Amino acid sequence: MMNFKDMYDLAIKIGMDADPRSKAELTDMLKKRKEAYKKLDKKKQEYFDMASLDNPYYDTRILHEGKNKKVKTILSGIDMEPTDLVLAAQLGNIDAVVGHHPEGPGLLGLGNDMPLQNSVMHECGVPINVAEKILHPRKSQIDRGVHPTNFIRPLHTAELLDMNYMCLHTVADNNAYQFVTKHIKSKGKKIKTVGDIVDALMEIPEYQMASKLGNAPMIVSGSAESTAGRVEATEFTGGTSGNEDIYEKLSQAGVGTIISMHMSEKHRKEAEKHHLNVVVAGHMASDSIGLNLILDAYEAKGVKIVPCGMFRVSRVKGKKKK
Repeated sequence: MMNFKDMYDLAIKIGMDADPRSKAELTDMLKKRKEAYKKLDKKKQEYFDMASLDNPYYDTRILHEGKNKKVKTILSGIDMEPTDLVLAAQLGNIDAVVGHHPEGPGLLGLGNDMPLQNSVMHECGVPINVAEKILHPRKSQIDRGVHPTNFIRPLHTAELLDMNYMCLHTVADNNAYQFVTKHIKSKGKKIKTVGDIVDALMEIPEYQMASKLGNAPMIVSGSAESTAGRVEATEFTGGTSGNEDIYEKLSQAGVGTIISMHMSEKHRKEAEKHHLNVVVAGHMASDSIGLNLILDAYEAKGVKIVPCGMFRVSRVKGKKKK
């Protein structure tokens, strides 16, 4: 059993531990937000996102905190929307709903977490100033895109059902980024071709489960025989897909193959244009990896996990994989 707010705080800690940025950078970011808040007049402070003062991630939020704050069992999946909240209420034994993809204010804040991509690109050898300039137009596009969404509907559904409800987006994606990066790097010189990358990904249970349902990792640029070169999981965290103009800079920085959770056709063509191999690992399986590592932390504290719309794999010591 856990307190609902403690679950939220633990997820943030796990996300920060897996963040590509340093602890010092994250601490400085929060410090600047607090300083900016203090400088606002009282009228503007009333509309400030107070959760952002202690949580670096705008797309990770408590969406509703119910009267019953003690959590024994959670319903969890990638897209936990109003229908899933109703399902949780109908099941009767669910104390909280934990989703991955952002809802409510978490969705509106999606673009604010995209600058994390700059750090990922900088690690790949792209100058930070170049990465920032390329990303900015895409962030503005995302901000405009989420603005008209019906973000209030899931909040009201949770409120009417009095269901504990939160979304864990970038905190989980950071986990997936680190997990896949470490797994691929651990293979060292064994990875010579793009086909070897796919074989390595297929050692991970979530990708095995997705493959059995017809959603295996896919090579979308290059071939299985193509030389892999330097491999980077550039498209796993940072809110959503970045600007396709970054592929030219990644190629110039010496990256040979990128691993992505998912990729639009426009992005794929641009990556191919600049001679990059691309492996699309799979959206649901990749998201499941990141969320699973947080769910494991809950499970280790005695919380029962009921998966819905995800590939649940428990890595808690002594627990059987499902």
